[in-house]
This record gives sequence, C-alpha cells and structure tokens, in this order.
Amino acid sequence: MEFERLTEYLPRVEATLAADYASARKASAPPFRGYLDRSREFTLRGGKRFRALLVLAGYHLASRKDPAAAVPAAAALEHFQSWMLVHDDIIDHSETRRGGPTLHRWFAEEHRRLAGQGESDAYGVGMGITLGDLEESFTVEALLGVRAPAPRRLAALAEYVRMTRLTAFGQLLDVRNGAVEVGDVTEADVLLVHRLKSAVYTVSAPLRIGAILGGARPALLDDLEAFGLAAGVAFQLRDDVLGTGFDAVASGKSANDLAEGKRTLLVVRAWARGGEAERAAIRAVLGRANATAPELDHARDAIRTSGSLAYSERRIATLTAEALRVVRRSRSLTSAGRTLLGEVADRLVRRRS
Repeated sequence: MEFERLTEYLPRVEATLAADYASARKASAPPFRGYLDRSREFTLRGGKRFRALLVLAGYHLASRKDPAAAVPAAAALEHFQSWMLVHDDIIDHSETRRGGPTLHRWFAEEHRRLAGQGESDAYGVGMGITLGDLEESFTVEALLGVRAPAPRRLAALAEYVRMTRLTAFGQLLDVRNGAVEVGDVTEADVLLVHRLKSAVYTVSAPLRIGAILGGARPALLDDLEAFGLAAGVAFQLRDDVLGTGFDAVASGKSANDLAEGKRTLLVVRAWARGGEAERAAIRAVLGRANATAPELDHARDAIRTSGSLAYSERRIATLTAEALRVVRRSRSLTSAGRTLLGEVADRLVRRRS
C-alpha cells in the first residue's frame, strides 16, 4: 500500500474523532458539554494527522490487510496529540495554534470578557491544563475500542504507556534546557530531547501501536523502533530549521523558536562554534517575544555563518540514511513495506511545513 492510499482513511479518522466527542457530550451532564465542545473544536481544527497515518501504516505493515480496523487507534493518537499541544502551548506561552487561539488563551479571553473573578491568564492556564488532561481519557477509550484480540489491545496500551512516559521525560529535559545558559546545553542534550519528546510519539510509537494491533512479530517491532527513532529525530531537526525561520516563506510555518528561547541544535551549535559576534546576535533575540524582524534576521545570519545550519542539514541527512538503512536491511518487511516506509521517511524530513 502506498502512503497516498493511507490518506484516503483520514475522513474516517475525522469522523471517529467527532463521534468520540459527541458520545462523551451525550453521556455528560449539561455543565460539562461546553467544555467538551471547546476540546472538540480544538482537535478538529486540522493538522496533518501524520501520527494517525503512521498507526494505519503500522497496522498494514504487520497484517498486510486493509487498515480500517485501526482507525480508532489512529484517532487515539490524535487525541494524544491534542493533549500534548495544549500543554506545550502553555509551556511555550503560545498565542495561536492551527489558525486559532490556543486553548488557554481562549479561556483567558473569555474570562476577561465575562469579567470573571480572579486573574484571567491563570484561569486560562488552569482550564487548558485540565482539558489537556481530559484528552487522555479519549486516548485510552479509543485504543480500547479497536476491534482486535484482547492481548493485542493490552500490548498496544502498554506501548501507549511507554510512549507517554518517554514523552514526559523528554518534556522535562526540554523545560530544564530552557532554564540554563545556552552554553550549558550540549548537542547530546538536544538530541536526547528530540529522541524522547518527538521521535517516540511522532514516529516510532504510532507505527508500533498500529503494528501491535495488526499482530506484528517482535522483529518487525524492533525494526519500526529503529526506523522511527532515526527518522523521528531527523523530523524534529527539520522542524527546528523551519521553526527558526529558514525557508519560512515557503513553509508557511510559524517561525517563533528564537523568540521563544528554544535551545535547538541550531542555537546550541552556533553558540559553541561561533564567535562573540554570533553569540551576541543570538543573545539579542533568544527568549525575547518582542524581538524585531531585523534582529531575528541578524540571528539567523549568525547561525548560518557559524556553520550551524549546514551542520543540522548534515545531521538530518545522516539520520535519514540511518532510517533507510534499517528499512533496506529488514527481514521483516516486504518489498511493498520497504517502499511505504521510504515514503514515510521522505515526507518526514523533506517537508517544507
């Protein structure tokens, strides 16, 4: 099955997500329905649904069958993604997400509009955290709803637990990295965050959850893990390049990483290898929400001249080659399966948005 064929299942994923919220709304008391509506609106705003597609891919790779049976699990990963995005937006003080206000900002503005008691921003954060947490119940419920033998569903839940724990570990390290001097953050620190926070829940775990539900043997699960971690870190390094503003016009992606103070490999490497002029340019914008466009351009020039941008591109290429080497050498994949994972790698690292 080609990757493009998997996208034909996305309307079913969207319908499943909508049905999940409708079912919860019907079963809930009236005071909670407006909050569920807000969660529904946030989740259904859009997104590439890449994690959902990888669940479907994993199921097909393991079973060699139509992946329709895995649609509830694909929806589960999108509920999980909403949970992560809501909390990430709070941590990063983000204002917008997918063309609309972040969830915590929406509630803060509603609090101001209604002249509520207490501090509006604190109210928004509290509501956002809680509604983010609520998405876990949807995630688990959706995984339990897959029509697969009970041992497979139990194993998929165990993989979900592992994914959640590792993602949280990665987030802890990411927050910690943002609280220390840039010079104290190493390349190894950055790549460990990317491995735990991004590669696991973006690539390897979705593939493995789908494959587990499809009856995968351990050798295939090992190959998907190795592929997913290499391709997933490459994906995040590409995301950092776009998020720092390189090729921002073509990508259409928000380029706020410098202003948000993120310790990306671009920044850490430029700080370590650049001179004082490069460090001064980066220092002038890092973590400054009001940094001007010329200041940000100057910082990006510093990243280029330090060689950091070229280094990140080389790391992306090396990791992509590593992922494809896993695919090429796998004895668990069919020829069609190798082609499918090759397409996955291409879409992960050669994207422009």
